[in-house]
Amino acid sequence: MVNLTKTFAAPRGIADLLRRRPSADGVTPVDGVDLAVEKGEVFGVLGPNGAGKTTLIKILCTLILPTAGRAKVNGYDVERESGRVRESIGLVTTDERSFYWRLTGRQNLEFFASLHDFYSDDAREMVDDLLGVVDLKDAADVRFLNYSAGMKQRMAIARGLLNDPTVLFMDEPTRSLDPGAAQGLRDFIKGEIVRKRGKTIFVSTHNLEEAEELCDRVAIFDDGKIKVVGRPVDLKAALGEGSTLSDVFVHHTGKRFEERGGAGATAPGFRHDRRGSPHRGGGLGRRRGGV
Repeated sequence: MVNLTKTFAAPRGIADLLRRRPSADGVTPVDGVDLAVEKGEVFGVLGPNGAGKTTLIKILCTLILPTAGRAKVNGYDVERESGRVRESIGLVTTDERSFYWRLTGRQNLEFFASLHDFYSDDAREMVDDLLGVVDLKDAADVRFLNYSAGMKQRMAIARGLLNDPTVLFMDEPTRSLDPGAAQGLRDFIKGEIVRKRGKTIFVSTHNLEEAEELCDRVAIFDDGKIKVVGRPVDLKAALGEGSTLSDVFVHHTGKRFEERGGAGATAPGFRHDRRGSPHRGGGLGRRRGGV
């Protein structure tokens, strides 16, 4: 990625559209990002909700076009060679609405396999293999609507692996999972997808513990910009003995990480540090690799 930027124009009224008035304002969730990801690594983008992580992943997955700059995935340009990019990537999201709830897990995967031009015996064999990979064979013929949150996430991973991608994008893969299910999913990602299958993983998260445990390198991402990139151990060491990844986030963003409690609320949050200003809430291989 070189100077990758995405700006969304501000909404305009009917009068402005009729008079062709230009939009004076806009939102830039990705602002001049320069980044390189190595083949075979787990790379994490760490930042609060609203920082621009999902927009960045959507650009790299060719779901939206950048406003400026350029990006390549597996050596293919995301604008000029979008079809080749999509052939070599998988996307895992937490959007359960993208599945068909009245179909079984097996039926869902067979349908999505057909979108990759896999049919009949080939599709059934591949789907059966992936159901075993994500440990859902016993629930393969259960309707998706009856799956737990953790099972739905594993189904999303199985779908992301259907085309045997070189790079797997994962957008906050453990969001909405309880701590035990989240830990189980992280162990599965590290053991099955990374060690056994050798995939390159690009993951976004607002979970500091998850970033430290799962990622080889992380990028601290806030307000659309990359603040710092490095191995968690190196980033902490640069601040001195005993420093945490939370300290790294504070140092490079001026915001502190805290757990926001309350009835039914355990999601992490990010607040401006020592300034008293308003807080911001926080809490998807056949080809040559690398992003």
